[in-house]
Amino acid sequence: MPFEIIREDITRVRADAIVNTANPLPVIGAGTDSAIHSAAGPALLAARQRIGAIQTGCAVETRAFDLSAKYVLHTVSPEWIDGAHGEEMLLKRSYDAALTLADRLRCRSIAFPLLSAGSYGFPKDVALSVAIRAFTEFLLTHDMHILLVVFGEEPYTLARGLFGDLKSYVDANYVGAAEEAEYGGPYAKSVRERREAKEAAFSAQSRPVENRRAATPMQDAMFAEAERPSCPAQFRPTVKARKTADVHGKDDLESILKKAESSFSEHLLDLLNECGEKDSDVYRRAEISRQLFHKIISKKDYQPTKSTAIQLALGLRLDLAETQKLLRKAGYALTRSSKTDLVVQYFIEHGRYSIVEINTALFDCGLPILKTGAAN
Repeated sequence: MPFEIIREDITRVRADAIVNTANPLPVIGAGTDSAIHSAAGPALLAARQRIGAIQTGCAVETRAFDLSAKYVLHTVSPEWIDGAHGEEMLLKRSYDAALTLADRLRCRSIAFPLLSAGSYGFPKDVALSVAIRAFTEFLLTHDMHILLVVFGEEPYTLARGLFGDLKSYVDANYVGAAEEAEYGGPYAKSVRERREAKEAAFSAQSRPVENRRAATPMQDAMFAEAERPSCPAQFRPTVKARKTADVHGKDDLESILKKAESSFSEHLLDLLNECGEKDSDVYRRAEISRQLFHKIISKKDYQPTKSTAIQLALGLRLDLAETQKLLRKAGYALTRSSKTDLVVQYFIEHGRYSIVEINTALFDCGLPILKTGAAN
């Protein structure tokens, strides 16, 4: 799974490398720095002291000692002043430095805290936006499992202000809310009354005949409807007619099968040919493995999961109509009855195809994230 966001204590995360928000000087700072040093043991500070001072935007490695990792990558991120002193550029450089170092150390996984969002005072939505940009760019050219670790159940909205009107979009389009607005009022009341009357009628029907006279006129109508033959004799098909229908049904089925549309894999290949991009660019943007991608396009009848189908649509940067068509080939659709679908639809409608960004928004909304990198 190339990108994942989790709520956890970073000192408990199992990864090849854990990123520490280091103090520029070889001393133990507050927050994440203090927690990592405490969990790793005193040997980490001794190793850090041998390195000396670290400049902002740079990263160095030490062993992880008592942590469940191979390395601790110490990176110095910037403090927030007012946003006009290159803070975002320096923060992006800190992420890039840690990722480049992890790649050089041949790490297959790396865990980050949200850099500069604590004692360094960065607005959390700005800090998150920079992290998303750094991870998205890196994953386009590298295979690495990146974990963004959010500590505990912190009482803030990660993406506050970052995704604009996403939540109002979901609320406005979610089928539950839509049904309430559309069917509320007198119509909903009449439907409910009819349903209750029908239930009461059939309940009364099970009682002895002499007790049925207590039924209302509406219930009497229900009795009559229930006792009427479901299909009058003059309209019941004969055996011959049924056999003829069966024959025609068989012929119709055979003709339908002959007219079957292209499969998901075939349609995907057509889209790949039309876009004119390298396959590697598409499956990297989709955040699925090369092995899974080639498995999909090499098997005509391959049945992907819904998440994989959505990710491929995002990797191809399809518009909403094209996305729905690709999903239908696999038997799926983006619907208003799924908030996850609505989040994905929101990003597609806004021309934003970063799966890192979409998964962060899904996490922020408390919804299941797209299963990036997963085999299926």
